[in-house]
Amino acid sequence: MDAEFWHKKWADKDIAFHTSGANPMLERYFSALALSKGARIFLPLCGKTRDIAWLRQQGMHVAGAELSRIAVEELFSELGETPVISELGELSVYAAPGLDIYLGDIFALTSPLLGVVDAIYDRAALVALPTEMREHYTQHLIQMTDAAPQLLVNYDYQQSAMPGPPFAISDDELNRHYAQRYTLEPLHCESVPGGLKGQCPAQEKVWLLTP
Repeated sequence: MDAEFWHKKWADKDIAFHTSGANPMLERYFSALALSKGARIFLPLCGKTRDIAWLRQQGMHVAGAELSRIAVEELFSELGETPVISELGELSVYAAPGLDIYLGDIFALTSPLLGVVDAIYDRAALVALPTEMREHYTQHLIQMTDAAPQLLVNYDYQQSAMPGPPFAISDDELNRHYAQRYTLEPLHCESVPGGLKGQCPAQEKVWLLTP
């Protein structure tokens, strides 16, 4: 799975993963991060998620990383914002009050470029990456955010029953990636109604990762 896979998804409007409202799990468990107004929260592989609008309504400063220019441009259009665009190394930064989106390869985003992050909300990044990329991603995320606290949403199911994304992430795998730097607290677990994509039984889980 490479960048072209996601560019084609957005170009073809094959974005069933995008929902019209904020994620109910974010609304229910965001308070677990115990952030003050004005805190900066980072959303990796953010697309044009409506979670961004919801977080800004809570008084958060949102930073995101996204590969697709289509997604970023549609995000700002749907927010009714005109971004200030600047170049930052290999990345472009689309900025508006309380919002910074880094367009390009997330692995080109470093701690000095990203700046201070008070927390991470990972709803769509870890589950979007195949097995061979997840170790690289999690270590990169830890390094560039200095192991900021995380609210993480994942799916757990029999991977052989359905190809990802979203990919299955077991509890054991999550611990392998993060247990050395975080305490992992399960906040929620429920069966996905009708199965994931209507194809196989799955559980949706929410975790709080505390350094």
